[in-house]
Order: sequence, then C-alpha cells, then structure tokens
Amino acid sequence: MSKNVAEYFACDVFNDEVMRARLPKAVYKAIKKTRKLGVPLDPTYADVVANAIKDWAIEHGATHYTHWFQPMTGSTAEKHDSFINPTDNGMIIMNFSGKQLVKGEPDASSFPSGGLRATCSARGYTAWDPTSFCFVKEGSLYIPTAYVSYTGEILDKKTPLLRSMDILSTQAVRILRLFGNTTATKVTSTVGPEQEYFLIDKKMYDAREDLIMTGRTLFGAMPPKGQELEDQYFANLKPRIGAYMADLDESLWRLGVFATTKHNEVAPAQHEMAPVFSTTNIATDQNELAMEVMEKLALKHNLVCLLHEKPFDGVNGSGKHNNWSMSTDDGQNLLDPGNTPMENLQFLTFLCAVIKGVDEYADLLRISASSAGNDHRLGANEAPPAIISIFMGEELQGVLDALVSGGTYVSESQTFKIGVDALPDFPKDSTDRNRTSPFAFTGNRFEFRMVGSSDNIACPNHMLNTIVASELCEIADKMESVPASEFDVTLKSMLAEIVTKHKRVIFNGNGYSDEWVEEAAKRGLPNYKTTVDCVPHYADEKNVALFEKFGIFTKAEIEARVEILLENYSKTINIEALTMIDMSKKKYIPACLTYSKELADAIAVKESVEICADVEKDLAKQIGELTSKAYKATSNLAEATAAAASITNIPDMATAYKENVIPIMDELRAAVDALEVMMPSSSWPVPAYSDIIFNV
Repeated sequence: MSKNVAEYFACDVFNDEVMRARLPKAVYKAIKKTRKLGVPLDPTYADVVANAIKDWAIEHGATHYTHWFQPMTGSTAEKHDSFINPTDNGMIIMNFSGKQLVKGEPDASSFPSGGLRATCSARGYTAWDPTSFCFVKEGSLYIPTAYVSYTGEILDKKTPLLRSMDILSTQAVRILRLFGNTTATKVTSTVGPEQEYFLIDKKMYDAREDLIMTGRTLFGAMPPKGQELEDQYFANLKPRIGAYMADLDESLWRLGVFATTKHNEVAPAQHEMAPVFSTTNIATDQNELAMEVMEKLALKHNLVCLLHEKPFDGVNGSGKHNNWSMSTDDGQNLLDPGNTPMENLQFLTFLCAVIKGVDEYADLLRISASSAGNDHRLGANEAPPAIISIFMGEELQGVLDALVSGGTYVSESQTFKIGVDALPDFPKDSTDRNRTSPFAFTGNRFEFRMVGSSDNIACPNHMLNTIVASELCEIADKMESVPASEFDVTLKSMLAEIVTKHKRVIFNGNGYSDEWVEEAAKRGLPNYKTTVDCVPHYADEKNVALFEKFGIFTKAEIEARVEILLENYSKTINIEALTMIDMSKKKYIPACLTYSKELADAIAVKESVEICADVEKDLAKQIGELTSKAYKATSNLAEATAAAASITNIPDMATAYKENVIPIMDELRAAVDALEVMMPSSSWPVPAYSDIIFNV
C-alpha cells in the first residue's frame, strides 16, 4: 500500500469523483443536484446509478450490499445480501437494481420503538440517503439509509437529522435574503466531532467481567498515581499507541474520513481523534463508522478501544466535542464574526438566534447528551456541568453589551509578543477558550462539549438545527415586513431585546465552581443532573410544539423516544448491578474469605508458639468487617435490583434504578475498593487500575 495519502484517500468510497467518471453526464448532474440542493432524484435514474455502484463495488472486492442504518439502539445496523442471482444453467450473474438501492425491507420488530410498533408488526423500510456516500468495507457495499416503520413512524436517528437540516436551510436563507444575499440557495449545518477514547491491553480487558459486560470498571481502587502530574496530555506517543493510530489514520482515510488530529488526552491510556468538519449528515455517518473502525482495529493490535464515557473512576472520562456551525453554498460561515462584529448585523442575527434558542430549549440540549454512561461524567471537574450555559468570550461579550446599551464596541486587536528575538510575534485571538463551558463560542463555531464519547451525534445536531431554525423563523417573520429604511434600527432593537431577555444563559466564568451552581439557580437555569431528571421534559408542551411545527417528530414519536431513553437507562443500570452482584459473589468475597483463612491460620501458628499476632489480628478484623459490608451490600443490591426490574411503568422503573439501586451499587463498590487496597495483589482476583491504565 502506498503511503502517499493523496493516492489512496477515499479509495473505498463511491464519491463525487467516482460518480463523475462512471455515471452518464445527465445522471451525474441529477445526483449532484440532489446532493447539493436536496432535490429528489428522478426514479428513472436509479437503475443506472445502481449498476454503476455495483460494478465499482465488485471491483473493490464486494460480494454483498447492505442498507446501513442507525436505529434507536444508539449503534448502527446492517443486513447483508449478496449480488448473486441464479441463471437457468445453474450459474449466477451479479445483479443490483435501482429498487434494491433505493429501498430495503428489514425486520423492524426487534428494534426499540417506544410502543410505536407491536412485536408482531415486523415490517420496516430503509431508504437510500443519496446525500451521504456509499462505501465498501469488509467485502460489502454499505449504503447509508434512513429507517422508518411500515406505518411511517421514524425509527432511526438519521431521518430527524435530515429533516432538521432542510428546515435550518429554509429559515437561514430567509434571513440571508433580508440582508440582500441573492446567491445563496442553501445553508448547511456543519460539525467536526472530536472523539475521545481509551486503549487498554486485551489481556486486561478479558480478565475484567465488568469491562466485558458494561464497558466500564464497576470496581477499582485508584492507584498511587493517576493524572495529577498532568504528564499524559499531549505526551509523546508510546510505540504501540503510535502504531495503532497510524493504522487508524490509514483505515479512516481509505473510507474518506478526514481524520486530522491525534494525541494523548488527560487521563492515562486516554486519547483523541478529531476530523475536519463536514456537513452534519456526513459527519454523523463518518463518526459512527470511525467508532466501529476504532474498536475493530484495536483488536488487531491486541488492544481494546473503550468508548464508554467513564470507564475508570478517579480519572477523566471521555466526551465527543461537537463543533457546530452553519455555512452557505456561496462560501460564507454564518458564525464568523469577521473583523468588525459590532457592524456585522448578519452575524449578530445568527448569534442572537443561537443565544435565544439555547436558553429557551436548554432542556433539549441536555437531553441530547443524556445516558447512564454520561451521567458519570457530566458535572465532574473534567467535563461541563449539567447546567446549560454559553461562553461568549471577552470580545463578543463586549459587542453584546454595546448592542444592549446602544453604544459602540471597538475591538482592541493585539499582537502576542513572546519576547524572544528569534520567535515571531503573531495576532492574539479575540477570546480565550473556556474548557468548563458546555456550549462555548470558539471563533467561528460553537463547541457543544456535553456530548458523550459513545453518543450518536445525530441527536444533538438535529436538536441544534431545529432550535436555531425556530428562532430564525421568528426573526424572519417579524423582519420581512419591515421597510428597508427602518430595517437596521428595528433589527438592532430586536437583537438588543433578545440579549437582554436571554443573557442569563451567558456565563464566561468557571463552570466547575460551586459558586456557578448557586448563581445558575438564582438565574433560573435548569440543572438536570441525571438522565432520569431531564428525559421526561422531552415531551413538554413547548418541545412538542417545536418539533410538530417543523415536521421533525409527532407527539407520539417524542413520547416513544422518552420511553426508549428511560428504558435503555434502566437496562444499562440493571446489567451493571447484576454484573456487580456476580463479581462480588464469585470473585471478591471468595478471595477475601480465602485470605481471611490464611490470616487465621497465621494467627493460630503464631499463638501456638507464643508470638505476637497483633498485625494479623488487626488486618483480619478490618478485612472481615469490610467483607461483611460487601456481603450485605451484595444481598441488598440483589433485592433492590429485582424490585426495580419488576416495575412495569418505565419512568417509575428508571426512577427506582436511580434512587434505589445506584446508591447500593456505590456502597458495594466502596467496600470492595477498600478491600482491594488492603489485600495482597497476588490474592486479588482481577487486574487493578495500575495494571490496566499504565500497561499499554
């Protein structure tokens, strides 16, 4: 394989370059129009496109095709069918029709539907998404698709994202027309998701039932060293990690993923991969693909890639920073303030729409990052708090303050002087970066930092798109009838009113501080600490009205998602609790009893020859007491878990797991972790943190 990236980049992707070369000119122009403008593709072209894709895929080693979709399980799904068709002489031909390209019919009965579909109602449909490129992987042609039920309900994560992109484009173009832009015909939301992950040795993984079953360690005492020396972040890559990252880059580049950044993260064994931004649809597909490749490729290096938000207690967890912006098809980034943001009314209009939307729909953004795994991460001194706020930075804050006061803001552009003759001076950025803010402006985009590392980014992005589209619609409705002579004055007055009313959501300080929690409460900002706290608000009247107005979801589809999210939370905690019970009964308590017997034998031997056994007696007493605590907590956990699992009402079940099961899980872990510190490593039944996170 050539190491010239330009020679093999996207070589396994049926992209625009391949289409131009393989499709008739009229068909290529039609599909190009579909991709750029969202115009439906003429069905008569489907067979032509399908045949070209089939020939190309076979040349790249494909024998099968699959409609690749994103059900509400949170992962991707695929069913593979071969290209072969029998002939009369007992042989085969390789065939692939337009109908097979455009529509698939997977069994829909076993995917989460939140009560929208009965188990006996099995049929569902996958529909080709021509705005995302097909690709070949592991001998199959992958066709990105949307997924709906037989009766038309949305059962996936892609469909609402595609709808939200169309709605955002429509409303954003209305705003552009107000400012005299007649060339832009489409506005696209873009995102670059920074993907954090852990890599551990597979032997360590295989020895930990909790990692295998749940993706995180349910037990584990902190080693003498964690991340306190701050020597992991951006540190030199170990050879084994460097080799994995090099293979990862090549694998992703072949699939057209613009992986560009790789480095060590803050915690031991933690790393990051970040791509160049793309449209939210393509970025979502590619992030799902990247996570799959990361996990599979790790195994080839005898490693395991952990995408859980909090695989190890006591060190940082992993997020997926969602860098979101809006771009026009005539080349503008609508969140770029330019050199004079105070005079850039178009930028200020889009900025104020975001501010208003984030304040009014903070609950939806919190919901979009909710999961049992992310509950362990949000609010710790490593990730944004569960309180939604916006970081603006010094310069933009000054612009907004001037807008409200009716004054002017003059940018104090500065040059950063290092003070070393050999090093050049360079322009200083207009604002610092706030790592504690869940929603921070970072120059020409917003970084939504609450998203969990295992999350599908379709949800946070369809939320953002819809929220901002709604606010742009409201502004356009008011401004389209305003005479040109009054436009600037009226718009400035409206924007000043928005900032005044919604400035409570702007916070430029330390989001980790206790003072901010108190201040946020005074401001009336919601603080939904857990998934169980926030998810029911999905179906609040204002949220249902938002999604129904723009045709994203029906009320029934929203209520189904509430049920799916809470049921998934309950199942996750149930699996974790049962795993803890299993490990406690089969590993930890037997190991402690065995060691207690060794101590008892040692005490008996010493006392028989009149030698002091105070150390052994004290140790035996402490271990005995902790073992009793662990045994009692195990029994209590089994009882609480069974009680929660027996509840049929899903919101009540989720509440029971949160309030009754998790506290006992914490008690059991505390007892076992205390035992780990006292027991000899040779007697401890599983690898310790020091073995796992420092052994790669």
